[in-house]
Amino acid sequence: MNADFGAPKELAGGLQQRRALYQPRLPPCLQGPTVRAEYGDATTSIDSSCAHVLAQAFPNTFGQPLVSFVAPADAAAAAAEERPPIRVGVVFSGRQSPGGHNVVWGLHDALKAYNPQSVLHGFVGGTEGLFANKTLEITDDVLASYKNQGGFDLLGRSIDQIRTTKQVSSAMATCRSLNLDGLVIIGGVTSNSDAAQLAETLIQNNCKTKVVGVPVSLNGDLKNQFVETTVGFDTVCKVNSQLVSNVCLDAISAGKYYYFVRLMGRKASHVAFECALQSHPNMLILGEEVALSKLTLMEIINKICDGVQARAELGKYHGVLVIPEGLIESIPEMYALIQEINILHNNNVPVAEMSSQLSPWAAALFQFLPSFIRRELLLHQESDNSAQLSQIDTEQLLAHLVETEMIKRTKEGRYKGRKFSSVCHFFGYQARGSIPSNFDCDYAYALGRISLHIIAAGLTGYMATVANLKDPVDKWRCAAAPLTAMMSLKRHLRGPGAIPIGKPSIHPSPIDLKGKAYELLREKASSFLLDDFYRTPGGIQFEGPGSDAKPITLTIENQDYVGDIEILKECLSKVRTMVKPGCSREILKAAISSMLSVTDVLTVMSHPLNAELPLYHFK
Repeated sequence: MNADFGAPKELAGGLQQRRALYQPRLPPCLQGPTVRAEYGDATTSIDSSCAHVLAQAFPNTFGQPLVSFVAPADAAAAAAEERPPIRVGVVFSGRQSPGGHNVVWGLHDALKAYNPQSVLHGFVGGTEGLFANKTLEITDDVLASYKNQGGFDLLGRSIDQIRTTKQVSSAMATCRSLNLDGLVIIGGVTSNSDAAQLAETLIQNNCKTKVVGVPVSLNGDLKNQFVETTVGFDTVCKVNSQLVSNVCLDAISAGKYYYFVRLMGRKASHVAFECALQSHPNMLILGEEVALSKLTLMEIINKICDGVQARAELGKYHGVLVIPEGLIESIPEMYALIQEINILHNNNVPVAEMSSQLSPWAAALFQFLPSFIRRELLLHQESDNSAQLSQIDTEQLLAHLVETEMIKRTKEGRYKGRKFSSVCHFFGYQARGSIPSNFDCDYAYALGRISLHIIAAGLTGYMATVANLKDPVDKWRCAAAPLTAMMSLKRHLRGPGAIPIGKPSIHPSPIDLKGKAYELLREKASSFLLDDFYRTPGGIQFEGPGSDAKPITLTIENQDYVGDIEILKECLSKVRTMVKPGCSREILKAAISSMLSVTDVLTVMSHPLNAELPLYHFK
């Protein structure tokens, strides 16, 4: 355990010191010591066919209402009320992401505003510190040099799970030992899935600690009807977009290299997608497209080569290709190979013997791959038993196979341009410790304060959420959404006969291939490929024009789910007002006919077919 966690650190002048002075902006409802909680209707699962399974797995926390937070009707009277001190613990559970420290800062400030005698314990070393009850009391002095700073070095992090019986029991013992009123878990889909289970278990064991999740993930894949984006996504995309745009300018300057750039994004391609919209590389391959269309490795290679050849016909022998790190698992035959290797790992088969124990087709594919990829595929698994995708050089694999195919086309006379040359990059860890953008600073700080209000309201198994993020801060809607409403079970097969299987979880949200942002990308695909329509966003701006820029995907999509719920409530209220006993038979018949049509449509929509979606072509 690092003994320096929580120690004051020297801010190396300039930007770091100026950022420490930035005071995050807050929506009006969070500007006082208390809020008023407005309780909505009971929630259901994001997948209605899984609702009965979730109700059985989470008898105490499934179906809880959505809760909105608004300013008290009488702010002065509310501020004067006596409030008991609250004891809260906070833990970094997910991968480090810019803005995480501001969640802790917002939580601390809200606690002290609620009652100055309240105490905030930070668990040193992440979840392992939670299990071992290793704490650091968070104070103003401790926070001073971590405000608006990147990384998770205030407390550190370790394994990203609170899942096994031993882990859950240890966490519960710590909560009881510290007499915690609340536990705030900061992380992504895995951490918040574990938070939901922990909340249920604590209730079943009569432990008073309330569990709150906070959506912090650089991958941006914790997106659903309640969560518009995650803390850290904006910063990571801005940093990576600058790097990609720098590479684009380098490529066009030299005019002789193709840059293959791999970005973060394991289960979903949100970072690569956003960076493409910000920097306009020539080609982008999304894992969602590949998985949906079941493109093989060689089909992907041929599409890239077709793009290279089309550019060569215009006299262009340079370009930039962007891919997510999870692409390799989206390719059907590569996914199957990785699954076989994972099984061998789980069976403790020595690495040296794995290739000989693969099935015949998997062994043939394995031998076809370059030696460096074979070596990387056999690396030991991550803590969640998945492949180490960050260590698999997919961009180098693609570059190698594209070069081989271009040589083949040259020999066959199908390609008459210059020799293909490539340069490969993986922009992965460079952005995780970045100084967070204004948006991430504001968003994280607000989520921290909401977390306290969730605990103070006696709620457990909830996630702190903010809606209307595309608008200015004073228009943001603050709420608490039940974690179980975001959960579902994976389906064994596609189509109407699909069977939900596995453990209920919050699953990574893929890119919406029917969404407005994807439509925009498809419209510009041809221009991106052939016109060198590169865009240079530059570094993150903290002051002046551009300092409040938000992710393009966030601003394009209309995601005010809570606002839409309010519109529906208003419509239903109007119907109740107009259709009362005594209304005319014509009005009653019209209402019945309309409502039957609505229920028929909603019944069909609640059991959707997995229709084929269009593929983003490079043409």
